[in-house]
Amino acid sequence: MNNQSKIPLYDALIQHINKRPVSFHVPGHKYGEVLQPEAHRYFQKILKIDATELSGLDDLHSPEGAILEAESLLANLYQTRKSYFLVNGSTVGNLAMIMAACEEGAKVLVQRNCHKSILNGLSLAKADPIFVEPEFNQEWKIPSGIGLETVKESIKLYPDAKALILTYPNYYGLGYALQEIINEAHRHNIPVLVDEAHGPHLILGAPFPPSALQLGADIVVQSAHKILPAMTMGSYLHISSDLINRKKLEEYLAMFQSSSPSYPIMASLDLARNYLGEYTQEDLTFLLTGIRRFRDELANIPVIKVLEYPNDNGDPLKITIQSRCHLSGFELQRILEESGIFTELADPNNLLFILPLLKDGQSFPFEETLLKIKKALAGLSVHTTHEIVETASQKISSLAIPFKEMENLEIKELPISNALGEVCAETIIPYPPGIPLLLKGETITKDKLSQLSRLIQTGARFQGGALLKDGCIKIFCTA
Repeated sequence: MNNQSKIPLYDALIQHINKRPVSFHVPGHKYGEVLQPEAHRYFQKILKIDATELSGLDDLHSPEGAILEAESLLANLYQTRKSYFLVNGSTVGNLAMIMAACEEGAKVLVQRNCHKSILNGLSLAKADPIFVEPEFNQEWKIPSGIGLETVKESIKLYPDAKALILTYPNYYGLGYALQEIINEAHRHNIPVLVDEAHGPHLILGAPFPPSALQLGADIVVQSAHKILPAMTMGSYLHISSDLINRKKLEEYLAMFQSSSPSYPIMASLDLARNYLGEYTQEDLTFLLTGIRRFRDELANIPVIKVLEYPNDNGDPLKITIQSRCHLSGFELQRILEESGIFTELADPNNLLFILPLLKDGQSFPFEETLLKIKKALAGLSVHTTHEIVETASQKISSLAIPFKEMENLEIKELPISNALGEVCAETIIPYPPGIPLLLKGETITKDKLSQLSRLIQTGARFQGGALLKDGCIKIFCTA
């Protein structure tokens, strides 16, 4: 099935609505007819295709028609054994792949700067996570990917590991030596599970880093909505080997996904696959020319620095600028938002832009954006520092308290300044990017306290850590 120009699920919905159906079924808006007048402008058209499992529209949980054809086209595009539409985001894909690969008590090697959904999956599975600390890029002042030697050492220490869970590329688009890591895991018959949320477009080839699928990962989850023109929560899951039990995976997908999946989200996944499948070399040349021009103009603004990927191993659709003035990344973000420019995330030093995957002839307000940025930052003066960020000294670690024991322990509050060496009783997540700084059940180290203090001082937002504003943190009573 090679015809990527087909959009079977979207076409099926249009054919259905062209019949002018009268709804005596769910959902209750009746194709947008039952709706407040003030909502018509934005909702009525999309609700026309917000259908349910009717004749001709197939069933996500037992596909035989249009959805099966759409997922088959997806598998053909990504060259996988089987691919799936996800309507509950990459979160549900991460949960399902972990539950399919890991049993209670199983040792699992996990890249430490993973998304919170990975940790939630491990908690559900009651697995025993072994955290592999990533390398730290002192120029960017962020964690990047894990090193091959650290992976080798972790496998040597835990040869019975049931899976290796990686994040690739990282949120900022940084790639790393994933091929060698996958090869090393496979030499020990360890399946590689990859959260590739930000990489559904990487199959386009250079100058994008190669996709984890192209490098031999066994199962890969992608957030189509982050880069491709899909609706929020629209994601893909791909399976490419026999090291993962496909039947078990499908059982967990059926458990975790809604039994009433959104047809607009599924149709947008079909359209996004078609958009990528018909992407041409001319489109790529047009896109890269626009990106280069935008980067060059940003680089001419004195109070910011446009960061470059080491060895050019990174996603061109991500541009990270670093403050070269007295303002933090969070403060730069607020200034730009006042001018109507909303970036993906800020950290104490940086600001991340995610650019659109444009096709030849499509427009985007790059020039207007540059003018607004230059105006917003005018009057600021260059003020650089050469701070060395303290990094974790321990490359391989585990939870101080296993998941299944945590529920039986008492919790108390403690001033952050007194928390060194205690076991954290809450997961504290700077959001975005959704990568936990402190894990529930993890020993609080000096470097983690230092990072937490820096984030609080510079204005980060957190999920969890409700007491941080009062200078306190929750810990387990282990004595």
